[in-house]
Parts: sequence; C-alpha cells; structure tokens
Amino acid sequence: MFDEGKILPVDISREMKKSYIDYAMSVIVSRALPDVRDGLKPVHRRILYSMYELGLTPEKGYRKCARIVGDVLGKYHPHGDTAVYDALVRLAQDFSIRYTLVDGHGNFGSVDGDSAAAMRYTEAKMNKITLEMLRGINKNTVDFVPNFDGEEKEPSVLPSRFPNLLVNGSAGIAVGMATNIPPHNLTEVINGVIMIIDNPDITISELMTSIKGPDFPTAGIIIGTSGIRSAYETGRGKILVRAKAEIEEVKGRNRIIITEIPYQVNKSKLIENMADLVKNKKIDGISDIRDESDRDGMRIVIELKRDANPNVTLNQLYKHTRMQDTFGIIMISLVNNEPKVLNLKQMLVYYLQFQEEIVTRRTKFDLDKAQARAHILEGLKIALDHIDEVIHLIRSSKTAENARNGLMSEFSLSEKQAQAILDMRLQRLTGLEREKIENEYNELMETIKHLKEILENKELLLKIIKDELIEIRDKYGDERKTEIQISNDDINIEDLIEEQEVVITLTHSGYIKRISADTYSSQRRGGKGIQAMSTKEDDFVEHIFITSTHNNILFFTNKGKVYKLKGYEIPDAGRTAKGTNLVNLIPLQGDEQIQAVISFKEVDKDNYFIMATRCGLIKKTKISQYASIRKNGLNAINLKDEDELIGVRMTTGESEILIFTKNGYAIRFSEDDVRPTGRNTTGVRAITLRTGDIAVAMDIVDKSQDVLVISENGFGKRTPVSEYTIHRRGGKGIITYKVTEKTGLIVGARVVKDEDEMMLINSSNVAIRLNVSEISVTNRNTMGVTLMRTDEEQRVVAIAKINCSDDTSDNTSNDIDDKKVEE
Repeated sequence: MFDEGKILPVDISREMKKSYIDYAMSVIVSRALPDVRDGLKPVHRRILYSMYELGLTPEKGYRKCARIVGDVLGKYHPHGDTAVYDALVRLAQDFSIRYTLVDGHGNFGSVDGDSAAAMRYTEAKMNKITLEMLRGINKNTVDFVPNFDGEEKEPSVLPSRFPNLLVNGSAGIAVGMATNIPPHNLTEVINGVIMIIDNPDITISELMTSIKGPDFPTAGIIIGTSGIRSAYETGRGKILVRAKAEIEEVKGRNRIIITEIPYQVNKSKLIENMADLVKNKKIDGISDIRDESDRDGMRIVIELKRDANPNVTLNQLYKHTRMQDTFGIIMISLVNNEPKVLNLKQMLVYYLQFQEEIVTRRTKFDLDKAQARAHILEGLKIALDHIDEVIHLIRSSKTAENARNGLMSEFSLSEKQAQAILDMRLQRLTGLEREKIENEYNELMETIKHLKEILENKELLLKIIKDELIEIRDKYGDERKTEIQISNDDINIEDLIEEQEVVITLTHSGYIKRISADTYSSQRRGGKGIQAMSTKEDDFVEHIFITSTHNNILFFTNKGKVYKLKGYEIPDAGRTAKGTNLVNLIPLQGDEQIQAVISFKEVDKDNYFIMATRCGLIKKTKISQYASIRKNGLNAINLKDEDELIGVRMTTGESEILIFTKNGYAIRFSEDDVRPTGRNTTGVRAITLRTGDIAVAMDIVDKSQDVLVISENGFGKRTPVSEYTIHRRGGKGIITYKVTEKTGLIVGARVVKDEDEMMLINSSNVAIRLNVSEISVTNRNTMGVTLMRTDEEQRVVAIAKINCSDDTSDNTSNDIDDKKVEE
C-alpha cells in the first residue's frame, strides 16, 4: 500500500518537457559542443588532464591506453570506456586532427576506415604541442570544479596557449543543433590573433588575408572562397573540397594519380565506389584501379584505356564519387556555457579575452608567490642583522612555540617569518649565504615590480600574449597543406563590367533602363530636345539621373522604404526603348511608387541621410543605419497619413538645407537644427506650409553657387544663394519664385554652378539637356526665362542635375530627381 504522503501529482506533459530540456542542455554543455576558449569537449579535456596527472609528457615513455582510459573513467568521465577510447584514438590520428594532441604507439586506425586496436594493445603519451594546452594550469590560471562524485577536482577549461578550436576544429551533434568547425593552419590562426591584438577594429576581410581558409590534415583542394567567406562572416557556409589528382603518361597510355583526398573521406570506400562505377559502365575509359599507398603517403593509380580522354574521366570521377565532397561549416561553440554561432572574428576575440584572463591570473599567482618569498627573505635579513640576539632568544626558549612568539614580539616578525628563522640551517649564517639572500631579495623586488606593471598595463599584457603566441607559432607552425583555388563563383561580376557613365531613366509607371550618357548631346537653351524613351500613352519619365555602372543606387518610395541596386543590374536598352518594369528588379508593392533616387559609390558611414517629406517634415539619420539593405527593402522613414517622401541627400552633418514648395516659397536653415534620429522615426517640422501648399524639393546649400528654380511651363531662373537668408527650422519661408498662370507651379529646384548641366523632361517624354551657364541670373521674386518650350497639353514633369558631384558628401554621384508637381 502506497503512503499518500509520498505521492506527488504531476502534469505529465510539463514533466516530460522539463526532463527533456534538462537532458538536452546536458548533451549540449557536457558532451557535444566544444568550449570557445580551449576548443575541447569535456571528454577530450579530461583525457588530456588525466595524461598530465599521470606524467605522460613527451620526454617520458608510453603508457597503456587501458590505464589512461581507466583513469579518465574512474576520476572524471562516468560513461562507457568505448566513448573515452574512441576520443583518445581520434586525438592521435594524423588524418583526423590537424595537430595531433596524443602521440599514439601501435595501431590507431587508418584513412581506409580501419579501427584502432584494442586499448590493451595500444600505448600513448602527450605530444609536445599538448604541453601548450596545459601550460600554467598549476598557477591558478583556470577554475577547478568537483568531479562527478566530489572526490576529485577537474579543470573547467584548459589554459590552451594556442587557439585550438580553430586550429584543430571540432564536430558534434547535440540536441537540436550541431557543430562542424574545420581545422586550420596554426601559423595562419596565430597571425590572425596577432592582427586583432595590433588592431582591435580589424575586419573579417582583413583577417582573411592571414587566415586563408580551412587547412585539412588530408590536404586536398578547396574550390572557391565564397563558402569560406560566408562561414567566416556568418558562422555558416559550405565549401567544396576536391582530391588532388595529376595526369601522367606512361608508355603511350594515361593514368590518373590521386595523392590527396577530401577530409573525412574513406579511401577504401572511395576506391570501391570507383570500381562499382566502372563495373556498371557509368564511367568508361578506366582499365584498372590500384591503391599504392604506403607509409610515405597516399597514391591511388587509375589506369586509363588508350582511347580515353583523361580530363573527361577525371571530371566524371569528381562528379560521381567523393573525390569532390562538400564540407558544411557550422561554427557553434559554447560561450559562457551557452551555444552560439560565431563568426571568425568573434572566435578569435573570445579566445584573446580568455588569454588575457589566463595571463592575468598567472601573473597574480606569480606575484603572490614572489611577495610571499620576499616576505620570508625580509625576515631572514632581520634575523641575520640581529643574529646574536636571535640565537640567544632561541636558546633561552623552552619550546619552539615560545621561540616563535618571542621572535614575533621582539623583532616585529610575522608568524611565517618567525617559523622560517626557526627552520633556517646554520650554514645560512655564512657570509656567502647572506649575500645569496640579499641577491635573491633584490631579484624578487625587480620581479614584483615587473609583475605589477603587467597587471596595471594592458598593452604590456597583450605584448606578453603576442610574444608567447609567436613563440608557439615559430616552434610548431608549418606550411599549409590544403590548397585553395579560385572558382568562377569568386569572380566579382563588377570586375567584368566596364565602368562607364550612364543615364538612368524611370517612368511614372515604373519602367527603368540605362543608356550611355554619350547618347544625349548637349543643346542650347530653348531647343526642342531629342526623344528620350518611348512610353505608353498615359506614362511619362519621372526620374532621370547620371550615375556609373559600378555605383549603388538607392530607391526611396512614397511608403518610406528604400531598395538598392547596382548600376549594372539595371538592364541596358536603346534610346527610344521603354525599358524594364522596376518590379522585376525590386519587390515593389502595388501602391508603392519611387519618390526619390540617390546614387553613390562609397560613402563615409559617419555621414547622414537628410530626408524631406511632402508635409514639410525633415529627418536626419546616420547612413550606417542603412548599411544592410535586404532584397525586400528596408524602412527608411516612418510616414504619417497622407505624407510621402520628396527628397533625400547625403550630408556631413554640417550643411545648410533649402526646402521649396510648389507655390513658390522656400526656407533655408542649418542642419544643426535637426537632431539625428533612428531609422524608424518620422522627423521634425522643416517648414510651416500655407493652405493648399506642399513641399516639392530639397537641396543642400553651397554658398558659392546659385539656386535654380524651374516651373512646370518650362520657365526657370538662377538666383544667388546669398539672397536666401538663414531662418530657424519650422518657419513659413520666403518667396523664391513669382508663380503665375504663365509660369505654372514649381516643379523642382536645385543648387547649381556654372559648369553644371541640367536635364528637363516634359509630359510628352521629350528631354532637353542644358548648360546652367546659359540660364539668366535674376533675383528671387521673378519668373525667369523660357528653358523648354511647352504647349497647352505639355508641362515639365522632371528635372535632374547631371555631370556633377555634390560637395556635401564623398559620393561619386549624388543626383536625386525631384518629384513632379501635384495637381
């Protein structure tokens, strides 16, 4: 009969969930994933520490693996002996691990998939490089934790004086996640850590100049660098690894010689697969396959028939066998006992932070030890200075305790100093011994001074780490084994496209094209222009600007989103062709229209985007917040109901801004009046609009230039910027243009100089290119002169400044088309 007091009602689903989470975390933390600091899983760490405790150093003899496994099981790892022995074997296999940590004696398996001999037959000891994993472990450099039964202490992590996680890699399958970190070249990885020490702000691209890519123990050839770059930047990527093969001609017949195979590929199964393909006649041209591998290296000989094409046969082998294999990189490791996907720099930074902690703790340990010894020596010096009194006090004392207490009270000594005097041999009273104590004390004081400097000066601390890493690199570093070949995927398409100046045109209905800027010849003021592009009857060109095929082009929409294309990604078309619908290039929504376009090549991330809206608002945001524009766009600004974007400029943060309205008003104010805000913000009031008015254009002030204002009926004029006085942001503005029925409403305005050229397009899709120097300079309250002849059914709908570079930013081209005037 059950005792009711011991029966607890539980929710089975909650209990199962809790138990499974506990099990999953145990697998993740205690079995499957390596620690980012030493790159080891618990079983490997326990094996190496047990060997260290057993004294199995490289200069000593081998010890039976059964003894090592038993020690690990009994003290630290309460699991099956097979798990421990398999882990030990892998640490000794030079085809599994790039820099073996165990020196195995006996049969430890082969690349053909042969298993190791039983642990009672094999022997092992630590390799020389393994000592660097454990160096300083006895100097309180790492924390020790109780083992499974609390009888022993084991290190929670090894000091790992080189970046073992990247150097030897790791693979493991946990619950819900897996890691697969490839091995790397020791010299390259240490050079990468040194680069971070010298420049903490270094980029992953710069690190890749040192760390080229994975370096497998079985060598092979990595095809392409795109997968490597993806893995280093995101923590995930796929690389293609090929066997190294050469074609030889012997007695008029060709043969393929394979000397290296991809990592973790079983050589015997690979040969068996080749034989099956020949037997099933999937690969013709092979007459014989032999494995001539020996202790000097791998050699697989594939004899070909006389009429066989060796290159074709080799490509067939790459396609149908694991002579070409994909290695999936997933760089997950434990950071503070939490699994994280890390990129290359994060891995090295975490390792460097760990080494700072190791050297700091080691220095503190050495400092405490040196200070303790100096304290004893100070007591011995006092005793030697008063040797007669000390001897008399000791001789007159009945017990050692009385003598110790007497020394402490008589000479103001500590208990440790008094005990050291009592333990002192009589030979220390000689003059030579006294001199030795003096010299030792002086040396200790220098050491203490140096150790304190290390703890107080981070640069000195980093220099010590750097020097020790260089020492390890020079001692154990070797040449790269795995070759990296460039593939077609690594070719930057931009490098294949000639950089040239082009005109980009975008219609109201969303048709876009690019055409060489040379197509448009410059005309004199008042000309009729040339046909720019053919459009549908109800369509017209709304945006036109000059840029380069290599420039970035940002498209800002009326919904406040931004999209990005490269100049060469816009299809080339003839002068009169209507182009490609923009929805085929960027995912515009049905009611989304392009309101502003900006192009640039490279930009300073400390600069700003200034954005103006139809309702007279303005917003300033750092360009760095728009660094990653996805294919489906990015929110550029939050818009209120019935508002839309009318203009965007790049600024340095120290500019002056001009806002123009359709009814002929303008306001000039300092950019300092606009405080920077985040990307998902609305902005602040730029101009207080009069009834029925809207903002139509924005530009950046250049005090040496003029303001060009153009109306929808083709009139325009230039006015010196000096006539636009500076006001506070949010005012009603001043008159910039005398709007009449003859001139029509303002369609756009730009800050220009004599050398600039302007492009005007009317509603009939006719374009005209003008020199700014031909446009008359008048005062603000005038209507100007005719720039483009229009009739009753025509009006100017778009303007753009061309062949220029704005001085307000570092961009190559900063041409933004102004919106058409609203009816």
